[in-house]
Amino acid sequence: VQLQACGGGLVQAGGSLRLSCAASGRTFSNYAMGWFRQAPGKEREFVAAISWGGGNTAYADSVKGRFTISRDNAKNTVYLQMNSLKPEDTAVYYCAADRRYSDYERVGEYDYWGQGTLVTVSS
Repeated sequence: VQLQACGGGLVQAGGSLRLSCAASGRTFSNYAMGWFRQAPGKEREFVAAISWGGGNTAYADSVKGRFTISRDNAKNTVYLQMNSLKPEDTAVYYCAADRRYSDYERVGEYDYWGQGTLVTVSS
């Protein structure tokens, strides 16, 4: 699976962004999808995950209630709607694909990764 993330940018605190990740190469609906982020000098961390059909989702505590993950299998795309953004949300955001929906918070669980898109939240 090839993954292409986009939608990052510069936004003021309290603002919103929607990230998109388009998949190609394999049957998209066979993969659970996740979003991760990596801030400068920090390890990559889990943000959100969604199961194959979208019926199950999971979020990191730090984004729960502010971010929403969704997918459109007809468009081979997963989204991350980010509201009420904070400066600490500043990071490169990565989408990833996993043939299972089990240990979705673990970086090593995922089979394919996109290239990342930078989100910068100013205070």
